[in-house]
Amino acid sequence: MPRAAADARSSEAAVQAIIDDVRARGLETLRALALRFDGVEQDHPRVPADVIAAALAGLDDGVRAALEEAIRRARVFAGAQAPGDVEVQVAPGAHLTHKWIPVDRVGLYVPGGLAVYPSSVVMNVVPAQAAGVGSIALASPPQKEFGGWPHPAILAAAAMLGVTEVYAMGGAQAVAALAYGVRDDSGTGRDIDPVDVITGPGNVFVATAKRLVRGRVGIDSEAGTTEIAVLADATADPDLIAADLVSQAEHDPQAASVLVTDSEVLAAAVVDALAVRAARTRHAERVRTALSGPQSGVILVDDVEHGIAVCDAYAAEHLEIQTADAAAVAARIRNAGAVFIGAYSPVSLGDYCAGSNHVLPTSGTAAFASGLNVTTFLRAVQLVHYDRDALHEVAASILSLSEAENLPAHGEAVAARFEASAT
Repeated sequence: MPRAAADARSSEAAVQAIIDDVRARGLETLRALALRFDGVEQDHPRVPADVIAAALAGLDDGVRAALEEAIRRARVFAGAQAPGDVEVQVAPGAHLTHKWIPVDRVGLYVPGGLAVYPSSVVMNVVPAQAAGVGSIALASPPQKEFGGWPHPAILAAAAMLGVTEVYAMGGAQAVAALAYGVRDDSGTGRDIDPVDVITGPGNVFVATAKRLVRGRVGIDSEAGTTEIAVLADATADPDLIAADLVSQAEHDPQAASVLVTDSEVLAAAVVDALAVRAARTRHAERVRTALSGPQSGVILVDDVEHGIAVCDAYAAEHLEIQTADAAAVAARIRNAGAVFIGAYSPVSLGDYCAGSNHVLPTSGTAAFASGLNVTTFLRAVQLVHYDRDALHEVAASILSLSEAENLPAHGEAVAARFEASAT
């Protein structure tokens, strides 16, 4: 399978050192790393309210309208995802409840650098709000050209969603600050309080940091450098496939673009179309680097059946199905962050305005991880309510099992309730 030569584990030592430094020195480390990585001198990473308001006031009308539509569609889908509580009676007087409760506080990461991602603000914030999270902190890298604050489009998107706690922090240090919190000893009360869950996409350092703080906080998935796979047969349009492969390659030189097909004719046509599109796109050098890397390529398969197996083994972040009867093929896919069905459902649609979420598992983790959704911000609590008769009905079973496990006090805790009532 085409895969990047190095994975997130190769950066573990460097990322762990950053996490340890943030925990030990707090704001001092955040200031030093902002200067080192972003060329920005900071007093405190908290973005002032007037800076956020100014970003919204200066937002282009067309971009604002597009974000409003993206928010609307994302809210429709997120609102439908919220699971309901379940209550059952397993026996007379024996009641169990499966109750969903939102986490108290979340930290949402929005990347910066090669591109600007106000859409990622939408993707992070909307499901958290739909889940009922009460406290939301958003972090995005500082930008030297914008006064050391995150890009104005990111700040404007936060304002549109009512998020007021925004930090100019990027990379592993942002993840560490959100996970462990940072005290402000200046007396101004600008502590960065720790969160319960961290979500959002990022580069290999962000993905590694999220993995290293898992356990301290919940994370959505290792949403690292983007990838697209396209499963296509001879009925597909090679130029459309090329356009979609280029669309993801422009994210990053390490982005993965993979074609899986049973048609040698289509494969050759896509390669030709890629050469044309890569040459004329704005980020041509970045695209060519991504397309020529070991993480990208063409996989020839015997037939579509074989292609389905290959795609499940690859477990792509984004998987497009461009085959005859694409819906039926898509229904058989088991491993993918998101599946895009047919010629008119490109990954770019999901990146912005489909209503689905574009924060998705990468590097094969879609085989066991889910894309960002409302349940990412919820936890299930089980409520157990038995009355006397219901407990008495299973008392003998509890006594037998506690003895079998050599934990007699477990059984005695049940027996004691009936001994007390008997006296």
